[in-house]
This record gives sequence, C-alpha cells and structure tokens, in this order.
Amino acid sequence: MQKTIGERDREHAKALHETQEKMRIKRQLTNNINHELKTPVASISGYIETILSNGHMDEATRTAFLQRCLTQCERLGKLLSDVAAITRMDDGREQMNRERVVLNDIVDEIAEEVALQPAERRLRVNCGFTDDVAVVGNREMLTSIFRNLASNAVAYSSGRDIFINLLAEDDEKYTISFADNGIGVEEEHLPRLFERFYRVDKGRSRKMGGTGLGLAIVKNAVALHGGAIEARNRVSGGLEFVFTLKKNS
Repeated sequence: MQKTIGERDREHAKALHETQEKMRIKRQLTNNINHELKTPVASISGYIETILSNGHMDEATRTAFLQRCLTQCERLGKLLSDVAAITRMDDGREQMNRERVVLNDIVDEIAEEVALQPAERRLRVNCGFTDDVAVVGNREMLTSIFRNLASNAVAYSSGRDIFINLLAEDDEKYTISFADNGIGVEEEHLPRLFERFYRVDKGRSRKMGGTGLGLAIVKNAVALHGGAIEARNRVSGGLEFVFTLKKNS
C-alpha cells in the first residue's frame, strides 16, 4: 500500500509540475507578446498622430508615413499569425490532422516562393532528394518547417544558395539537412536559436519584419512529428539545420 501511495504521490507531483511549467511558459509568452506589440503599435500611433496634426503635410510625406503604417500593420499580422501557430502546437499532437505528405512537393512550393523575392534577397533552392520523401503528418506544420527555415536564410544568411538534402533514412525516420552558404552564426548563439523571441541581431530582425518566433515554430513542428533539430555552422560557411522526421508520426 505504501508503494502504491508513493507512486500516486509521484504521479500527482509530476502532473502538478507539468501544469505549472505550462502556465509559466504561457505567462512568458504573454509577456513577450505584449513587449513585441508595443513597438509597432507605438509606431503606427506616432505616424497617424503626425499626419492628423499636420494638415498641410505634402502628399509625398503623407504617403511615406502611410506606407510605414502599412509595414507595421503587416508586421503585427505576421506576429499574430505566428503566435496562433505556436498556440496550436502547444495544444499537442492529438489535435493534428494527418495525411501522407510528400516533402518534395513542399520544397518545390518553397522554391517558387523564394524565387519571387526581390533580386537582392533571392536565393537558389538546391534540393538533393532523388526519390519521394514522404511522411504521414500534418501538411501545414510540415510546410511551416521549410518555409520558416527558408525565410530565415533569405533574411539573415547573406548567402546565395539553400541546400536541402536527405542525410539518412531508416525504417522509422528521415534525417534532413537544410543549409545555406551565408555568414553563419556566432557559436554563442547556436544553443538559443530556437527560443521564442530570441534574436541574434534584434535591430536587423525587426527591420526585416521578423517576429522572433520562426525557429521556435520549426522546433515545435519537428517535435510534433517525432523528431529533433539542431543548428550548426558549416565548415565551408553558412548555417545548417539538421532535423529528423518520423515517417509515421
């Protein structure tokens, strides 16, 4: 009986710890969201107040201010979209719709999106998949992995190429590499890249419209498909993400 009571108490303590941890993470997320919202909201408010208080403002300046308001609104929209994605992932894998997803098709979609970037930000997507790489999982979340990694490379790598390759395969999982040939990241930042709202260069990230949630979304999406991900600098230059995906998550 004492053994049974002890096991029950340990289970209760474990459940309590998990509940408290979830609450802590949600509080932290809420605080971070509030902080992230302040800058674009203050910016929009300032531009609009300036326009309203200057009735004789020339048309070019007015248009420039309105364009900046639009840019900040787009940033808010992206932030809210990313927060919604993180929240859905926190709800757990039991709510995922699953289907057979061919990752080659997702890579093709991402390549088309990257090709539409302005010339100075356009990267070539080089995929080394020789056969169909297919998993049973959630297509939206799987797409978010490749889209956010591509967006990260476009915005921050300063490289010209993206390389996507299948490193290994067994009966249960795939191991995939997503790399660029850019400037890489200082070693001290590598362990924290997947933290929510962590930025290597805060000023540049905000200027590029980053929300600080992209790589956190990637990590969660990979985990929900039974995998893990790590980041490392390439010997030849650039940043490489290596992650696993279960064939049937």
